Amino acid sequence: MDGGNCSSLNEFLLLGISNHPVIKVTLFTTFLLVYLIILVANLGMIILIRMDSQLHVPMYFFLSHLSFSDLCYSTAIGPKMLVDLFAKNKSIPFLGCALQFLVFCTFADSECLLLAVMAYDRYKAISNPLLYTVSMSSRVCSLLVAGVYLVGMADALIHTTLAFRLCFCGSNEINHFFCDLPPLFLLSCSDAQVNELVIFTVFGFIELSTISGVLASYCHIILSVVKIHSAEGRRKAFSTCTSHLTAVAIFQGTLLFTYFRPSSSYSLDQDKMTSLFYTLVIPMLNPLIYSLRNKDVKEALKKLKNKKWFH
Repeated sequence: MDGGNCSSLNEFLLLGISNHPVIKVTLFTTFLLVYLIILVANLGMIILIRMDSQLHVPMYFFLSHLSFSDLCYSTAIGPKMLVDLFAKNKSIPFLGCALQFLVFCTFADSECLLLAVMAYDRYKAISNPLLYTVSMSSRVCSLLVAGVYLVGMADALIHTTLAFRLCFCGSNEINHFFCDLPPLFLLSCSDAQVNELVIFTVFGFIELSTISGVLASYCHIILSVVKIHSAEGRRKAFSTCTSHLTAVAIFQGTLLFTYFRPSSSYSLDQDKMTSLFYTLVIPMLNPLIYSLRNKDVKEALKKLKNKKWFH
């Protein structure tokens, strides 16, 4: 594409989810409640894990970073979406749009990788509990988390740089509630095939690696659990894994559906609903899944309540 045919856009207009007055009120009320739950549940999980010494183990160290990632990428999108439901001017600066996607992509990628690291942690804990504290030392855990964030940031920078170098010479209206790649590609008058190829290769490699890592870890976990003679031991091992598998299935499934399709099959109205699910619903569900199905977290909450009552 000839660069001279490109207009210099200063801002985009986010069309949002709906312009119907009654529907907007319902959506605002619903998603304000969802976002408040995200804030309280994820911040609560992070604070609880920091305060309770019984939770100072690798599993909960990774869980606190999962909550941090949920909090970051939902906050990059949620408040702006809520404001835009009633705002007359739904514009977002060009650089603001790029920053929004960069933050979202960084922490969404980080969550993918964290889920794989958490599966590896469960494998180490169940398959070889005697050497668990050595193989998953605080230094190893810190390095794994640092690697997760570095890979997430690198991948996000690649996609953001390529997407916002495209030519936008027509409309600046994004038929979405945040700056996501599929609707941006539809606006561009450049050929976005390179961008799609990069998504399939780079992000595809991350997805393939994390899903393969999770599956390999759980194959080893199942083999280890079968060897446990105690029925109570098997039940406890499986209960700590089912929460994690639920989170992996929901998150990875929605991301694969959204990003691993050719642009010709994009349905923006359908994609909006899918995007709402992984940008707001999943960050709300994750802390609830882990807290409601986790005996240690429930015990920590009870102790915290008893301390408050005592004081």
